[in-house]
Amino acid sequence: MVERKSGDPGPPFPGADVVYDLAACLRFFTRLPIPPLPDEPEPYGIPDFRTVPRMLPVAALLLALPAALVLVLAWEIRLGPFVAAALALAALALVTGAMHEDGLADVADGFGGGRSAERILEIMRDSRIGAFGGTALFLGLALRAATLATLLDRSGALAALALLYAASVSRGAALVPIAWLDPARPGGAGAAVGRPSRATLLTVAGLCLVLALVGASLGLPPLGLALGLVLAPCVAFALAALARKKIGGQTGDVVGACQQLGEIAVLLALVASTA
Repeated sequence: MVERKSGDPGPPFPGADVVYDLAACLRFFTRLPIPPLPDEPEPYGIPDFRTVPRMLPVAALLLALPAALVLVLAWEIRLGPFVAAALALAALALVTGAMHEDGLADVADGFGGGRSAERILEIMRDSRIGAFGGTALFLGLALRAATLATLLDRSGALAALALLYAASVSRGAALVPIAWLDPARPGGAGAAVGRPSRATLLTVAGLCLVLALVGASLGLPPLGLALGLVLAPCVAFALAALARKKIGGQTGDVVGACQQLGEIAVLLALVASTA
């Protein structure tokens, strides 16, 4: 939500600020061509993370929807569970530009290969991928594909709903390092976007809880939904604590890695609790 100056007429319609925040999330976290909305202030400016992420769980549903549709379609035309899961992850990477996968690889390379904070940050800035990053990227994709394939063997609809739920909860959990830690690089993206307010974090938590209740009503296992809600932020806190120790704060790569690990945690929780 962009702060307006005194004398501005205000939002053009009720709830406009929420719609603007949703559009800002989609522009920031995806490659989707979201056009400027009517009377939207600074549609292509850097989003204000004090308020904008309150719509992140909803934006995550929308960005993961194409991947969920690909997953179901590939399953229905009998391509097999692993092929369907791989195609769904490919669709998701196309929508997001693989920004979170890139973060996971950079964090693995930096934390695995650097001894000092300065060296770790230097490695994380390097566009080349190393052995640690390649391994982390492979394992992350393999675990996500394997869990989705396992869920597909049980139900196509269940797997699609699990993909949507994991996308939303993991992106909410990825706000943990932004809210808890100072930016490790004063001039980096983490410093530019700001820190989510308490109201924003409570809104995100509330939306994730609502999604869990909706998921339970649609057939997802309540135990797995609850475990996912707990595990995703716990994983994010653990990685954020490691980042504070290693580099003294957070970066966009750390946020991306938190999302990836959180998504894996949610999917594993759903697999473990699904008969």
